[in-house]
This record gives sequence, structure tokens and C-alpha cells, in this order.
Amino acid sequence: MRKLPGTLLLLGALGMPALGWAQAQAYPTQELLATSTTVLGETIRYPDSGPARVTASIVTIAPGAETIFHRHPAPMFAYILEGEVSVDYGDQGIRVFRQGEALMEAMQARHRGTNQGSVPVRILSVHMGAAGTENVVLEK
Repeated sequence: MRKLPGTLLLLGALGMPALGWAQAQAYPTQELLATSTTVLGETIRYPDSGPARVTASIVTIAPGAETIFHRHPAPMFAYILEGEVSVDYGDQGIRVFRQGEALMEAMQARHRGTNQGSVPVRILSVHMGAAGTENVVLEK
């Protein structure tokens, strides 16, 4: 019985680092983005119009195409899966986002995306909204 606590201590000391390493190898994690602001520096604010509602989709913009000017009343995380998109934020300038980049899209600033490349742009779009709040509001 006297050896048991020492054995457990030894197993714990040897096993924990190995277990942590094994877990890291089993499901490695790469952080894509950690922020409290949008690409334009707006503070991220969640709507309180109703129960939380998360919507994930893949947006595809064909070569030479552009989106309609719009705003996002709720936070939207975007990850560029393929291609390159130029986003026009009006007075705040144009920014280019490329494959492998993650961002929190502007909420209050009117903007539109353009694919000036020769391949489709594919964007994983995750809206973090609420019932009663639109994810996208189109503008003229």
C-alpha cells in the first residue's frame, strides 16, 4: 500500500505530458482569428432581437462578378476558402482578402465584394445573429 501513492505520482508525472502530446496530435488546432472588432475597427455587438441564431454558408463569387452593396446587422465571420476578393468599403477604402485569411466583416459600413480574378472565390460565411435580425441588408 505504501508504494501505490508513489506509483500513482510517477505515472501521473510520466503520463500527463504524453497524454497532452497524444491529444494534440489527435486533433491539432490552428486558431484562425481572435478579435473583438471588425475589419474596420467596429466593436462587435450581438443583436438582442430574439434567441441566438447562427447561420453558416459558403458564398461563391464567379470571376468578374460582384455582390450588391450591403451591411451586416449581426456579426459575420468569414474565411476565404479559395480565390481572392476585393471588398469596397467606400470612404474606408478597398481591402483584399486571399485564400486562407479569416476576418470579422464590417457591420455598419456599406460594402461590396468583387472577384477580379479568373477563378471563383469561395467564402465560408458564419453569421452570429438572432431571430428577428437579418444577416444581410441589401443597399442601393
